[in-house]
Amino acid sequence: MITEEAVLKALTNVDDPDLGKDLVTLNMVKDIKIDDKQVSFTVELTTPACPMKDMIRSACVNAVKIFVDKEAQVTVNMTARVNTNRKDGGAILPGVKNIIAVASGKGGVGKSTISTNLALALAQEGAKVGILDADIYGPSTPMMFGLQGERPMMRDVDGKGMIEPVERFGVKVMSIGLLVDEKQAVIWRGPMATSALRQFISDVYWGELDYLILDLPPGTGDIHLTMVQTIPVTGAVIVTTPQAVAMADAKKAMMMFKQGQINVPILGVVENMAYFTPAELPDNKYYIFGKQGGQHLAEQFEVPFLGEIPIVQSIREGGDKGFPAVLNDEPVSKKAFTDMAAAVARNVAMRNANLDPSRVSAIKLN
Repeated sequence: MITEEAVLKALTNVDDPDLGKDLVTLNMVKDIKIDDKQVSFTVELTTPACPMKDMIRSACVNAVKIFVDKEAQVTVNMTARVNTNRKDGGAILPGVKNIIAVASGKGGVGKSTISTNLALALAQEGAKVGILDADIYGPSTPMMFGLQGERPMMRDVDGKGMIEPVERFGVKVMSIGLLVDEKQAVIWRGPMATSALRQFISDVYWGELDYLILDLPPGTGDIHLTMVQTIPVTGAVIVTTPQAVAMADAKKAMMMFKQGQINVPILGVVENMAYFTPAELPDNKYYIFGKQGGQHLAEQFEVPFLGEIPIVQSIREGGDKGFPAVLNDEPVSKKAFTDMAAAVARNVAMRNANLDPSRVSAIKLN
């Protein structure tokens, strides 16, 4: 006779390949039901973008058949509950589990394209996602999401008036570009820009989010320091292109996050514009700007390499039209972004399981 105890004991032989512990120890096995030879249970993953879900499901079925009953009919339901390692009391962004900063050090490397498609790819997997465009002087997220002319609404939250992000494609979006005329330049000194960003954090009702993507501006200045001083950043994604001049600035961004007073974990490096693939020759790769620069940068700093994003016409067109590439059917770009997003989610889960809690930076601004 099959028992719940026997099923749990069998599943102690199935490890989460990222977290390095078995599913039972990680409390990922839920709702075991047994009816004679019929066995069903739920495995609750740490991210809906888990690239190992099929492998884990197969391993669970095999474990029950091998260690319990070879004639068992096993049904494994896969769900996800994104983990978090925030221990800051939740005074800031209380409903947000993970805050991912996307930085480059250099302009023009496609950081907003990466941020936008990362947010959308995570949302497509079922995660609750928001994106905060922290580039006060050159906001591009409204165009990427096709939100030109849109304005956020106000809502009452516990007696306080708060700004409600604009939602598009299942992602909550906030940007200075949603508050000012797109034809006008934002001519503000540093303190005004950082004050606006603090307001986007404290006066915007983000609600419950699994991931909040911070699309940071180029450089390593006031805005970056304000972000890490104000909110507990889970980790940073560094965007570069293959050529040496881009990697030199990407190194500076990495060193900023690694400073002792900031100490934000690097989730990995993404190499954008890695190669050109013509639509009529999808299997061909032309390395216009050099080869594997991002991978070498990741190896140098001993951080994960999150993947290569090719130069594909549909990526540029999607950003210009407000219908980003990850939503299109073009296979090369869609797979590149979904694979990258899965790698980011995977590294967030491992960071939360194995590193100290995320915290607000102790760095002081003069």
